[in-house]
Amino acid sequence: MHWTFVWLGYLLTLAVIPHVLLRNKPPVSTLAWIWAVILFPYIGPLFYFIFADDRVTRKKLEANAEMASAGTRAERRITPQTQRLVDELPAKEKREVESLSRINGLAISSAEETRLLIGGAEFFAALADRIREAKHHVHIEFFIWRDDPRGREMRDHLTAAARRGIQVRVLLDQLGCFGLTRSFFREYEEAGGQFSWFRTAHPFRNRWTFNLRNHRKLQIIDGRHAFIGGMNMASEYAGEDPKIGPWQDVQLEVTGAAAKKLQMVFADDWFFAVEEKLLDPVYYPQPTNPQCVLVQPMPDGPDTSEDPIQMSLVAMLHAARHRVWLTAGYFVPNEPLLTSLKYAAARGTDVRLLISEKSDHPALVNVGRSYYEELLGYGVKVYEYERGINHAKVALIDDDWLMVGSANFDIRSMRLNFELNVLVRDPARAAELEKVLLQDFDQDSNQISLEEFRKRPFSQRFKESLTRPLAPLL
Repeated sequence: MHWTFVWLGYLLTLAVIPHVLLRNKPPVSTLAWIWAVILFPYIGPLFYFIFADDRVTRKKLEANAEMASAGTRAERRITPQTQRLVDELPAKEKREVESLSRINGLAISSAEETRLLIGGAEFFAALADRIREAKHHVHIEFFIWRDDPRGREMRDHLTAAARRGIQVRVLLDQLGCFGLTRSFFREYEEAGGQFSWFRTAHPFRNRWTFNLRNHRKLQIIDGRHAFIGGMNMASEYAGEDPKIGPWQDVQLEVTGAAAKKLQMVFADDWFFAVEEKLLDPVYYPQPTNPQCVLVQPMPDGPDTSEDPIQMSLVAMLHAARHRVWLTAGYFVPNEPLLTSLKYAAARGTDVRLLISEKSDHPALVNVGRSYYEELLGYGVKVYEYERGINHAKVALIDDDWLMVGSANFDIRSMRLNFELNVLVRDPARAAELEKVLLQDFDQDSNQISLEEFRKRPFSQRFKESLTRPLAPLL
């Protein structure tokens, strides 16, 4: 019986290996999974089928073509007003904008204004104000929502909106909201609000859910105001959890035409979850004021093979004229991003990385540090944020462009999660972000010196080397 069990395990292994090979993934990934299924019969194949998928076919979203051919088709094209803003750009910058639109599969849009929101308290207040002002609909999408004072307060705002006849939809990732049950929203649903998990965390029906998460943070009010960034709905994002301490984060509010394109992202996700098509033109209102700020939406996820956020970052690092400042709550770069960072610094660009010294995922701090030495050697300036947790996902490119979103500078965000960033050409907001980052660099962080870093103890070097191979799973 014992040998039968062993032979069955190896037969299962032999059956799995062709599947691993036919996926045509990077050689390192392919070899790692082959060794895993050979060395660990039964367990290796089981883990492979649960965790190895880094792409998912959103079969329900194949109906996206139907949605695109109906109420949202116009939102995929550039409008004349936005085209005029693009045409006013210098020739080189115009070509870069056009290439970013191709990379992201979505034409660049525009907005009448943008607003940076620094810290959870500021964001929660702004979102609550917009919910109270809503006239038709409120669409909410988060990765994390906690049953804590902030989570309960925002739920009550949504319940009040539903009671006064506003269409309210809430879409959450069940894995990100681990511990939160649907009963938390019972009163809200009784008031007429709609709720859904993006995908239920069922280990057999939805095996990819453990790996492929909806990490987007997107809130849209009346198709006119959209919030995008790194913040979730929990007290810790306002720095109100004493066990975690201060928390730095950034959200961006976009007002105007670009909100309609971001509405498309929510509409696709909502349709995937509940099969309700948000096609009515009322969800995509025409702006009434002049649009003066360029906005490039950057949706990304395991339902596409193009990795648009990663490609966009590479493009920006290569196009930057004098600086690229990046914050990374989690820093686990893959080879294309690592090479682009080093190349940008080597050609004289002021490349700065702000990485949180304290993290809600401590192992990732050691993984990130394993890359410091080679980055510092090429002239990348590395800062570790010491005041608390810096969870922001932002970039400042030269003096005009900034990027805000949900994607971390790690393999999971670039390859495994559903993410959403926006790239904005707004010199006023860029100057505002510059002030925030300068304070982070100069007052709240420690700049890493190459000479000092090389003197770190062997125990620290060993921890870095030990955790680095695990990076894709963290």
